[in-house]
Amino acid sequence: MTSTTTPSKRTGGRSAAVIHSVRTAVEELVREKGSERVTVPMIAERAGVNPTSIYRRWGDLPTLINDIATYHLDPDRPLADHGSLRDDLTDWARGLVTHFRKPVNAALLRGGAGAAGDRQSDCLRNRRTESGMLLARHPESGLTEDEVMDVVVAPIIYRVIFQPWTLDDSTAETVVARLFR
Repeated sequence: MTSTTTPSKRTGGRSAAVIHSVRTAVEELVREKGSERVTVPMIAERAGVNPTSIYRRWGDLPTLINDIATYHLDPDRPLADHGSLRDDLTDWARGLVTHFRKPVNAALLRGGAGAAGDRQSDCLRNRRTESGMLLARHPESGLTEDEVMDVVVAPIIYRVIFQPWTLDDSTAETVVARLFR
């Protein structure tokens, strides 16, 4: 009797090490050069991998940049539950502001948004999902995901891209307060 086993997917090992090395290389290069000047060969050299490893995993530079831009804002991270929608949204918005006040994260967002082209970026899709989760806890609010995206997320993203010096400790409270006027 011959036994046949199906190879299992590796969730760690070399694949995880390559992903980590590439993400680290992208973040370092974006910090040093800006996202518009980074190339796949530069990333591969810095990460110590062959460029084909990057193309095989991500396909192209825009997809890689979009993936790295959304990596830090993990859509599976727990969202605070303070018992009030306003407090939950303020806490959530504060996390976005804190994240994007870091220059490398802002540069990755710019690169990821540009890389998205005519499709919605993972970053915005994930923020929409999170806003939906927060709203689902408080259906009595009558608010929609579009309202949260337009009134809370859009001003934050606008500031990250065009006026990063205006992101401060009061930004989250200010944009969320507009939603409850």
